[in-house]
Amino acid sequence: MSMKKKKKTRQEPLWISHDAVASSPGHPFYEELERVLREEAFDAFVESKCASYYAKKQGRPSIPPGVYFRMLLIGYFERIDSERGICWRCADSLSLRGFLGLGLEERTPDHSSLSRIRRRLSLEVHEAVFGWVLGVLAARGLIDGKTLGVDATTLEANAALRSIVRRDTGESYESFLKELAKKDGIEDPSRAELAKLDKKRPKKGSNKDWVNPHEPDAEIMKMKSGGTHMAHKAEHAVDMSGEGAVIAVTLHGGAKGDTKSLPDTLDQAQSNLQELSDNTECCERIHEDAGREVVADKGYHSNDTLVALHEEEYRSYISEPERGGRKWKDKPDEQAATYANRRRIRGNRGKRLIRRRGELLERPFAHYLEAGGMRRTHLRKHDNILKRFLTHVAGFNLGILMRNLVGKATPKEYAEVKAGLIAAFSRFISTIEASFAPLQSENRSTWPFRRIRRLITFSCSRNELSIPFTWRAE
Repeated sequence: MSMKKKKKTRQEPLWISHDAVASSPGHPFYEELERVLREEAFDAFVESKCASYYAKKQGRPSIPPGVYFRMLLIGYFERIDSERGICWRCADSLSLRGFLGLGLEERTPDHSSLSRIRRRLSLEVHEAVFGWVLGVLAARGLIDGKTLGVDATTLEANAALRSIVRRDTGESYESFLKELAKKDGIEDPSRAELAKLDKKRPKKGSNKDWVNPHEPDAEIMKMKSGGTHMAHKAEHAVDMSGEGAVIAVTLHGGAKGDTKSLPDTLDQAQSNLQELSDNTECCERIHEDAGREVVADKGYHSNDTLVALHEEEYRSYISEPERGGRKWKDKPDEQAATYANRRRIRGNRGKRLIRRRGELLERPFAHYLEAGGMRRTHLRKHDNILKRFLTHVAGFNLGILMRNLVGKATPKEYAEVKAGLIAAFSRFISTIEASFAPLQSENRSTWPFRRIRRLITFSCSRNELSIPFTWRAE
């Protein structure tokens, strides 16, 4: 048996001509998105908003704000949750480098530079970019704003329960349990004994008594999966009378009730809609009573909420939970607001809006939390998390625009459509082959189609990985 040859070390050439450099055919989705950003003067807008954060002469060469926000948008479109993963993906893909506007001789920003820019740019700048995307959608007639749907979900915080301390004394949870064990006569308790003692204790996870010192904005919360974690609460307002664009996003502590967080979200939505109405390009597209109808699930139903919405001249369509018979003595305002909401949700329009609520309010969460990788945050503090979250949601809104332009909202969906066309063409060839089979001789029964299948090779672009599809006769 002959010995295998060792792999030779490759010697890179010192100089290489420009026409010999490997190039990418580009991604049609990102090319169309870049065309939209260029037509709407995205770079000029973000540079004007970020000008005060950049020095004119001092410091190292800066990363353009347009590149920073494009990289965060790539995090949504490529379903990447961490900034380190975003930077690696951009450095590895030629088409993404083209979307960022970087030449082959330029380095892509690393994750430390990306996180530093995020920390230095204020939350107001990220909110302005989010509002800019809303303006682009409104100018193209994709936002109506008459009916707002509100819903909330939990985000797992970047904090551990084992690190919580008492708010009054700063004592750790384990030390607190050991003191309780000593009072019960256990001098040197084991971990199993501490767990058994803690299991029987009522209200042991009260947010009034405990806080995580590394993430004070997070709160102890029982998640939908059944486990208990430090969590945040994300709430959004969706345009139910348009294409389902997200109008506003707010962030709260995980244990904050729906009825308590609703006013902040509605105020933010009204502020964003007012800015769109003041814009001369968008004012004709926005409904004159924008944001005056509110649709929500039964978690938002309460007497105080309905009275407050009525006083603010909102028309509520909030699902009512089963509470049995109710007593309205000395509560005329609460009774009138509850009965008016009940009458609306039992009407044809109310039933139609409640049916659409599951589609238009749950789908955005699935896009930018489950598939988009934001269900668990890698950042801390609400302002810091909201910067990344707002850009993520802005990517979702841009996806609505791309769906109207190219038919799909993400590069992955675009690639799946192309693969579907390839499969349809394969079935078409097979059908023609089957129809011609009785007319051909036994020796040359599939010769024309075998030749066609050998000559035609399709490539399906999925995450910049070229996957060849070639069919051969068996």
